[in-house]
Amino acid sequence: MTTTSSTTSQQELIQFLEDRFACAQACTDCARVCALRASLVDPGGSKEQEVVRRKGIMCAEVCDATCRMLSEQNCQDEEGIRLQLEWCRTLCLESAHVFDRHPGAEQAADACRACARACGDFIATLV
Repeated sequence: MTTTSSTTSQQELIQFLEDRFACAQACTDCARVCALRASLVDPGGSKEQEVVRRKGIMCAEVCDATCRMLSEQNCQDEEGIRLQLEWCRTLCLESAHVFDRHPGAEQAADACRACARACGDFIATLV
């Protein structure tokens, strides 16, 4: 019985690490695309362009922070990880909605949605 329990625990740990890596990779991709999108928007442009630029910068920063948290060797408490993932997921979804309204921002919107899905999937493994 100990072997089965040990195997299950090991499989759960492997799945946890795989989910963690997938989420961190999605966050990295999203941060890169959002930062690029923010740099392409004219900072002296319209108020709406400024909203897009700021949302891109904020999303990139939150995704970067989430990736760093998930990459750390010492695992924080589960509640802290869950809160960070939820914050990242929410901001990515908000960013995707903002980017959806702007031609040329499709790649950023897609990256945000992929990151939000990865964060949501990882949150589900913590429940």
